[in-house]
Amino acid sequence: PQLPHGHMALPSFWKVVEDSLQQSGAQLRAFCQAFETVTPSPGTQPLTPAEERKVLSLVSKHGPDKLYQVTSNISGSRDLDLTLLRGQIVALLQSADTKGNTSRWLVDAGGPRGFVPAAKLRPY
Repeated sequence: PQLPHGHMALPSFWKVVEDSLQQSGAQLRAFCQAFETVTPSPGTQPLTPAEERKVLSLVSKHGPDKLYQVTSNISGSRDLDLTLLRGQIVALLQSADTKGNTSRWLVDAGGPRGFVPAAKLRPY
């Protein structure tokens, strides 16, 4: 197959490639900035009164240093896995599962307790 710019001299061809890459990069950056302004980061989402009460009960039970926020939706696939939404607050009970796997943590989600991927939690 013939390239659309196959007839061009090499320096001109690379200039076209470079220009289109720069244009794509600029479009991508603009898109990312627009996306960030539309979706607030999980840290700035206000908690509902029900979530706030849950957080207070988790703090009183486990202490503030044990609280983590879910960074993206989690759909539990195994037994004892929890399904949680981004932004939810949980308390860390154990930083490993029953087999000693440290990539799955046991958490208290303000009622239900179960395992979630450690990578989807960040300190609150």
